[in-house]
Amino acid sequence: MSISSISSSIPIYSELHLRQFPPYSRIYLSRPQPLSFRSKQFSQISRPIKVTARGAMETTAEKVSGGVPNNTMKLLFVEMGVGYDQHGQDVTSAAMKACKNAISSNSIPAFRRGSIPGVSFGEMKLQIKLGVPHSLHQQLDLDKVKSIFPYGEIVNVEVVDGGLICSSGVLVEEMGDKNEDCYIVNVAVYVGY
Repeated sequence: MSISSISSSIPIYSELHLRQFPPYSRIYLSRPQPLSFRSKQFSQISRPIKVTARGAMETTAEKVSGGVPNNTMKLLFVEMGVGYDQHGQDVTSAAMKACKNAISSNSIPAFRRGSIPGVSFGEMKLQIKLGVPHSLHQQLDLDKVKSIFPYGEIVNVEVVDGGLICSSGVLVEEMGDKNEDCYIVNVAVYVGY
Protein backbone atom coordinates (compact mmCIF):
# COMPACT_ATOMS: atom_id res chain seq x y z
CA MET A 1 0.00 0.00 0.00
CA SER A 2 1.38 3.34 -0.94
CA ILE A 3 1.42 6.42 1.27
CA SER A 4 -0.93 8.32 -1.06
CA SER A 5 -3.67 5.68 -0.71
CA ILE A 6 -3.34 5.72 3.10
CA SER A 7 -3.58 9.52 3.34
CA SER A 8 -6.74 9.64 1.23
CA SER A 9 -8.57 7.28 3.60
CA ILE A 10 -7.75 9.23 6.80
CA PRO A 11 -10.56 11.59 7.79
CA ILE A 12 -9.59 15.20 8.28
CA TYR A 13 -11.04 16.02 11.70
CA SER A 14 -9.97 19.64 11.86
CA GLU A 15 -12.29 20.47 8.96
CA LEU A 16 -15.14 18.53 10.56
CA HIS A 17 -14.81 20.43 13.85
CA LEU A 18 -14.89 23.79 12.09
CA ARG A 19 -18.11 22.88 10.33
CA GLN A 20 -19.82 21.80 13.58
CA PHE A 21 -19.71 25.16 15.38
CA PRO A 22 -23.14 26.01 16.75
CA PRO A 23 -25.00 28.69 14.76
CA TYR A 24 -24.58 31.35 17.48
CA SER A 25 -20.77 31.14 17.08
CA ARG A 26 -21.17 33.28 13.98
CA ILE A 27 -21.64 36.20 16.34
CA TYR A 28 -18.05 35.86 17.47
CA LEU A 29 -16.72 35.38 13.96
CA SER A 30 -18.51 38.33 12.35
CA ARG A 31 -16.94 41.74 12.14
CA PRO A 32 -18.37 44.37 14.47
CA GLN A 33 -20.50 47.01 12.79
CA PRO A 34 -19.29 50.60 12.94
CA LEU A 35 -20.90 52.73 15.65
CA SER A 36 -22.57 54.95 13.05
CA PHE A 37 -24.44 51.92 11.68
CA ARG A 38 -25.68 50.89 15.13
CA SER A 39 -26.74 54.38 16.17
CA LYS A 40 -28.82 54.79 13.00
CA GLN A 41 -30.40 51.39 13.53
CA PHE A 42 -31.54 52.11 17.10
CA SER A 43 -32.05 55.89 17.04
CA GLN A 44 -35.84 55.53 16.78
CA ILE A 45 -36.12 53.65 20.11
CA SER A 46 -35.42 56.66 22.33
CA ARG A 47 -38.43 58.67 21.09
CA PRO A 48 -41.60 58.74 23.24
CA ILE A 49 -44.31 56.64 21.67
CA LYS A 50 -47.97 56.00 22.36
CA VAL A 51 -49.47 52.60 21.72
CA THR A 52 -53.25 52.50 21.65
CA ALA A 53 -55.17 49.24 21.91
CA ARG A 54 -58.02 48.78 19.47
CA GLY A 55 -61.12 46.77 20.19
CA ALA A 56 -63.25 46.13 23.24
CA MET A 57 -60.89 47.92 25.64
CA GLU A 58 -60.32 51.04 23.52
CA THR A 59 -59.86 54.23 25.53
CA THR A 60 -60.22 57.87 24.70
CA ALA A 61 -57.29 59.36 22.83
CA GLU A 62 -54.88 61.56 24.72
CA LYS A 63 -51.96 63.66 23.66
CA VAL A 64 -48.59 62.42 24.83
CA SER A 65 -45.98 65.09 25.37
CA GLY A 66 -42.58 63.80 26.46
CA GLY A 67 -44.15 60.57 27.70
CA VAL A 68 -46.44 62.30 30.24
CA PRO A 69 -50.24 61.99 29.91
CA ASN A 70 -50.44 65.78 29.81
CA ASN A 71 -47.71 68.35 29.94
CA THR A 72 -48.62 70.17 33.16
CA MET A 73 -45.45 68.87 34.85
CA LYS A 74 -41.90 67.69 34.25
CA LEU A 75 -41.90 63.91 34.64
CA LEU A 76 -39.34 62.32 36.97
CA PHE A 77 -40.55 58.73 37.18
CA VAL A 78 -43.57 56.44 36.90
CA GLU A 79 -44.77 54.09 39.63
CA MET A 80 -46.97 51.16 38.63
CA GLY A 81 -49.13 48.88 40.72
CA VAL A 82 -51.91 46.34 40.77
CA GLY A 83 -54.63 45.77 43.36
CA TYR A 84 -57.12 42.97 43.94
CA ASP A 85 -60.39 42.68 45.81
CA GLN A 86 -61.08 38.96 46.02
CA HIS A 87 -64.00 39.16 48.44
CA GLY A 88 -66.70 41.79 48.78
CA GLN A 89 -66.68 43.03 45.17
CA ASP A 90 -65.39 46.52 46.06
CA VAL A 91 -63.60 48.19 43.13
CA THR A 92 -62.54 51.14 45.32
CA SER A 93 -60.69 48.74 47.63
CA ALA A 94 -58.92 47.19 44.63
CA ALA A 95 -57.96 50.67 43.33
CA MET A 96 -56.64 51.73 46.76
CA LYS A 97 -54.55 48.55 46.96
CA ALA A 98 -53.16 49.24 43.46
CA CYS A 99 -52.10 52.74 44.51
CA LYS A 100 -50.52 51.44 47.73
CA ASN A 101 -48.69 48.83 45.66
CA ALA A 102 -47.38 51.51 43.29
CA ILE A 103 -45.97 53.79 46.00
CA SER A 104 -45.02 51.32 48.74
CA SER A 105 -41.55 50.36 47.51
CA ASN A 106 -40.29 53.84 46.66
CA SER A 107 -38.48 56.53 48.57
CA ILE A 108 -38.26 60.02 47.14
CA PRO A 109 -35.50 61.86 49.01
CA ALA A 110 -34.84 64.27 46.12
CA PHE A 111 -37.93 66.34 46.98
CA ARG A 112 -37.22 66.44 50.71
CA ARG A 113 -33.47 67.18 50.42
CA GLY A 114 -33.65 69.73 47.63
CA SER A 115 -31.59 67.63 45.22
CA ILE A 116 -33.39 69.20 42.28
CA PRO A 117 -32.38 72.88 42.12
CA GLY A 118 -35.35 75.17 42.73
CA VAL A 119 -37.73 72.30 43.53
CA SER A 120 -38.87 71.47 47.04
CA PHE A 121 -41.15 68.87 48.55
CA GLY A 122 -44.17 71.15 48.12
CA GLU A 123 -43.84 71.17 44.32
CA MET A 124 -44.34 67.40 43.85
CA LYS A 125 -47.16 66.71 41.39
CA LEU A 126 -48.95 63.43 40.71
CA GLN A 127 -51.01 62.25 37.78
CA ILE A 128 -52.90 59.02 38.38
CA LYS A 129 -54.15 56.71 35.63
CA LEU A 130 -56.37 53.83 36.77
CA GLY A 131 -57.31 50.83 34.62
CA VAL A 132 -60.73 49.74 35.88
CA PRO A 133 -63.24 47.33 34.31
CA HIS A 134 -65.71 49.45 32.33
CA SER A 135 -68.81 48.19 34.15
CA LEU A 136 -67.31 49.32 37.49
CA HIS A 137 -66.33 52.93 36.66
CA GLN A 138 -69.41 54.41 38.38
CA GLN A 139 -68.77 52.46 41.62
CA LEU A 140 -65.25 53.92 42.04
CA ASP A 141 -64.85 56.44 44.92
CA LEU A 142 -62.01 58.69 43.72
CA ASP A 143 -61.78 60.63 47.00
CA LYS A 144 -60.90 57.42 48.85
CA VAL A 145 -58.36 56.51 46.16
CA LYS A 146 -56.73 59.96 46.39
CA SER A 147 -56.43 59.60 50.18
CA ILE A 148 -53.78 56.90 49.68
CA PHE A 149 -51.17 59.45 48.56
CA PRO A 150 -49.54 61.01 51.65
CA TYR A 151 -48.07 64.02 49.82
CA GLY A 152 -47.92 65.69 46.44
CA GLU A 153 -50.53 67.67 44.55
CA ILE A 154 -52.81 65.39 42.54
CA VAL A 155 -53.27 67.34 39.31
CA ASN A 156 -55.21 64.69 37.37
CA VAL A 157 -56.96 61.36 37.90
CA GLU A 158 -57.89 59.47 34.75
CA VAL A 159 -60.00 56.31 34.77
CA VAL A 160 -59.75 54.17 31.64
CA ASP A 161 -61.08 50.78 30.65
CA GLY A 162 -58.71 48.15 31.99
CA GLY A 163 -58.24 45.82 34.90
CA LEU A 164 -60.15 42.57 35.08
CA ILE A 165 -63.17 40.87 36.56
CA CYS A 166 -62.50 37.18 37.12
CA SER A 167 -63.66 34.42 39.42
CA SER A 168 -62.07 34.07 42.83
CA GLY A 169 -63.19 30.45 42.74
CA VAL A 170 -65.25 30.67 45.92
CA LEU A 171 -68.14 32.66 47.38
CA VAL A 172 -67.60 33.46 51.06
CA GLU A 173 -70.71 35.13 52.49
CA GLU A 174 -68.93 35.82 55.81
CA MET A 175 -66.52 38.11 53.90
CA GLY A 176 -69.33 40.06 52.22
CA ASP A 177 -69.30 38.23 48.90
CA LYS A 178 -72.35 38.66 46.70
CA ASN A 179 -70.81 36.36 44.06
CA GLU A 180 -67.42 34.81 43.12
CA ASP A 181 -66.15 37.91 41.30
CA CYS A 182 -62.64 39.19 41.93
CA TYR A 183 -61.85 42.76 40.84
CA ILE A 184 -58.38 43.67 39.60
CA VAL A 185 -57.30 47.30 39.05
CA ASN A 186 -54.05 48.60 37.51
CA VAL A 187 -52.50 52.00 38.12
CA ALA A 188 -49.72 54.20 36.75
CA VAL A 189 -48.68 57.12 38.96
CA TYR A 190 -46.70 59.81 37.14
CA VAL A 191 -44.50 61.77 39.56
CA GLY A 192 -42.94 65.08 38.66
CA TYR A 193 -42.84 68.76 39.51
